[in-house]
Amino acid sequence: MKETFGARPTPPAALAAKVRTLAPTMTRSMQRVAEAVAGDPAGSAALTVTGLAERTGTSEATVVRTARLLGYPGYRDLRLALAALAAEQAAGRAPAVTADIAVDDPMASVVAKLAQEEAQCLADTAAGLDTAALEAAVAALAAARRIDVYGSGASHLVGQDLVQKLLRIGLLAHTHADPHLAVTTAVQLGAGDVALALTHSGSTTDVVEPLRVAFEHGATTIAVTGRPGGGITQYADHVLVTSSARESELRPAAMSSRTSQLLVVDCLFIGVAQATYDRAAPALAASYEALAHRHAPHDRRDRR
Repeated sequence: MKETFGARPTPPAALAAKVRTLAPTMTRSMQRVAEAVAGDPAGSAALTVTGLAERTGTSEATVVRTARLLGYPGYRDLRLALAALAAEQAAGRAPAVTADIAVDDPMASVVAKLAQEEAQCLADTAAGLDTAALEAAVAALAAARRIDVYGSGASHLVGQDLVQKLLRIGLLAHTHADPHLAVTTAVQLGAGDVALALTHSGSTTDVVEPLRVAFEHGATTIAVTGRPGGGITQYADHVLVTSSARESELRPAAMSSRTSQLLVVDCLFIGVAQATYDRAAPALAASYEALAHRHAPHDRRDRR
């Protein structure tokens, strides 16, 4: 794996986002440490490693391991980031955490809560996105002879969105709803081709399997996932990590993960369009022209 989410120290603004992303993969004791530092950065920054271990009912070793998992060389670096995050919160720049949607919430509250959760999800993804990995993925896509995109469920819908965008700027791109077909076409990929997989969990077999096959046949591989430690990353040359809102009974993970995946897909598309502008712009203009008559207003009197 050439690119990982933790390749660089986590900036203060991305700390809360990274806690939300990594918490499901942590042990319960590490979760207590992560939740403590994200929930009270100012108070945690004032504590020694021993003090934070005592506050969370864990050990000094657990605190240090949590700091490293969050992207810091040690607890001292985490304390500095917490102090910076506390300063941002004091200045009013820190995002709020919204409440879950209740079954009896009026529609106005549902709209407001969803809008805030979606905005939080997008902000978290943007804050934690490794731009170097994103640029590398864009370069690979822009130079690709062929692009195959894998996804299941909601992630497949996001994959379809990416494919239709790439097709409109003249790139050869495919996505397959049938996982068997995805694997058999992955066998045909090789050097000069790109395979991109979308999976929030990082472990969906129908997505991991074709990416593994493409990887083993020499294609450049990209994983867009909400779990940087997921199994799919071992077959990815470039890893782009997404965030998601907290899962609840009325809001499954597929909803929020789709939102963050769409942001990454749009970033990839814009980057590729920039890199291939000389041929992308004419191709996009031609596709608009070809479809223009389908969007023309119709007079009701023309109906039969």
